[in-house]
Amino acid sequence: MICHVGLVPPKATWTGGFKAVGKSKAQAVTVLQQVQDFENAGAYAVEMEVIPAPLVAAITQRTSMLTISLGSGGDCDVQYLFSADLLGENRGHFPRHAKAYRNFAAERDRLQAERVAAYQEYIADVQNGGFPAKANIVEMDEVILRDALSTADQG
Repeated sequence: MICHVGLVPPKATWTGGFKAVGKSKAQAVTVLQQVQDFENAGAYAVEMEVIPAPLVAAITQRTSMLTISLGSGGDCDVQYLFSADLLGENRGHFPRHAKAYRNFAAERDRLQAERVAAYQEYIADVQNGGFPAKANIVEMDEVILRDALSTADQG
């Protein structure tokens, strides 16, 4: 079992919203206890999300579980970052604990502009007779067409 402590998004209202968890003594003690309880229950890993780095370092030293950091410093066994953050897919609020290595949001905007332009060009081409052009259609021998039509009309 992998457990999750700190900022747990579905329970963010329980810990004061979307912010760091464990900065106060009471919260730090709660996080420490939760980790111990999960370990006692048989968990083999704990994801620690947006918890102060010094607290996470102490927890990592005190537990036999694999520790996973999501915005909780570099002293865990594993670093985790959402792909959407890493790729820069988000607009608006960007989490302090995340880092974008690319700007996919801008690339998505560029591609959308290209889509719109392509459809506009296509519509204009259809309206002005530029599409379909001779290169876009299949031709047929006129004699074969006449014979086929004659056969169909007799049929």
